[in-house]
This record gives sequence, C-alpha cells and structure tokens, in this order.
Amino acid sequence: MTAQILAFCNQKGGVGKSTTTFQLARAAVLAGRRVLIVDNDPQGNITSNAAQDDVPSDQPGLADVLSTRTTDTLRDVIVPGVWPGLDLVPTAGGSLGFVRDELTIAGAGREVRLREALELVLEDYDLVLIDCAPSLDQLTVNGLTAADGVVIVTHTKKWSLDGLSQLLDTIDTVKRYYNRQLRVAGIIVNHHEDRTVGGKEWLEALHAAADLRELTVLTPPIPKRVVIADATEASRGVDEFGSAEGVALGAVYAAHLASIEGALA
Repeated sequence: MTAQILAFCNQKGGVGKSTTTFQLARAAVLAGRRVLIVDNDPQGNITSNAAQDDVPSDQPGLADVLSTRTTDTLRDVIVPGVWPGLDLVPTAGGSLGFVRDELTIAGAGREVRLREALELVLEDYDLVLIDCAPSLDQLTVNGLTAADGVVIVTHTKKWSLDGLSQLLDTIDTVKRYYNRQLRVAGIIVNHHEDRTVGGKEWLEALHAAADLRELTVLTPPIPKRVVIADATEASRGVDEFGSAEGVALGAVYAAHLASIEGALA
C-alpha cells in the first residue's frame, strides 16, 4: 500500500499552515505512521523545525528535485526528521524561489514534476504531508497535482474567508486538468479566538460558506495558544511540553488527522 498524500494550502500567509502541518506530523508518528514532510515553501519554515539537524543553505533539497538542471531524486535529498518515523524533503537558502520562476516559464509537464518525484518513495511511507507556499503559483499547483487530498488551513478573519473562494477555484482547476482524484479533505480553523465576537461570527460565516460547497470544517477549531507556537519553535509536539493543555491540544490534532484520513478512505 502506498502513502496517502496531503497538501496543506492557503494563499494567505500567517495562518499557521506550517505549524499545523508540523503538529499533524507529530500526531501521525505517535500513531505509528511513517511520515514524509515535503517543504514546498521557498521560506523553508518547516525545514527549520522538522529537520533533525540544521540544514545548511547549500543542502540539496526540493528545488534540486523539481529543477531540470540537476539529476537529484527525492531519495537523494531526504533528511531525518526530529522524531523516529519522520523524514523531510528540505528547502533552504531560497533556491526553491528560483525553481518556482523556472516552472512558470516551463513547458508541458511542469505541473506533474512533484507527483513524478514522489512516485519513487511512496512505498517507504504511510503519509506524505506537503507544506505548500502561501500563494497560488506553480509550486502550489505541483503540490495539489501530487496530492490525494488538500487540507485548507485558515483563520476566522474576514480576509481569510475572502480568499477561500479563490483557493477553491484553483483546486477545482487542478482537479479538472491535472488531478481528477483530488478532494478537499477538510478545513482546519487555526488561531481561533472563541471568546471574541468577531471570532464567533466569522466561524459561523466559514461554516456557511463551506456548507455551500459541501466541504467539512473540522471541529473543534485550533485555539490561539502560546504553547502551540512555543512547541513548534522548539521543534517539539505540543504533547511534549508536559502540560495538560498541551496534551489536550495534541489530542485535537490527532482527531483532525483521523478525520482527514477518514475523508479520503
């Protein structure tokens, strides 16, 4: 059985997409999964958190795999992750940004480069998590084309809801032309402030918008908590911080992962 592939997307930055990907990877390895994270974001944020050792700027990574200028495969660039059972395809040094520009002007087949690269390693893993860039460019299109399911990470804020329709249109385009099997596996609400009027109102609006598209908003939302940011910056799961709150939040991530996997079963 080959790995299930999930792409984590939102064209807006700052919604906690990389943090969510990282903490879901923690939930997956705790469940005994063999997990591969693909850092598909030129900023390389998740590489700095998920790699077992520091990744130097000249380390071969995803950019080398996607570019036609090198012969590196995914197996050549994978590095160990911070937990047993986790591996990482790193991004460091800004080179992925140059490859994004290369993809923009490339010809036929540019959308499937990541999918073809992953085919060589899928038997080695149970789950592949692709952390996509906060944009709707060729890197994100490659991530969506490679994925079985897409997980949308968003805020309960007006500008996040405004961008949801544009992201869903991009997903529909990828599904129509490059990946007919692609499904939205769920919407994760991150940094939620339940005690604010705005947070409650925008959560209701998000549910209403999702219902119109027959999409699932995963519950409960991930609350805005310092322990999540602190744990991720320390390259640790929220459950590893030893607090009751961290353990409870770890259980929420585990429940979300189960819901996502169940949606694609």
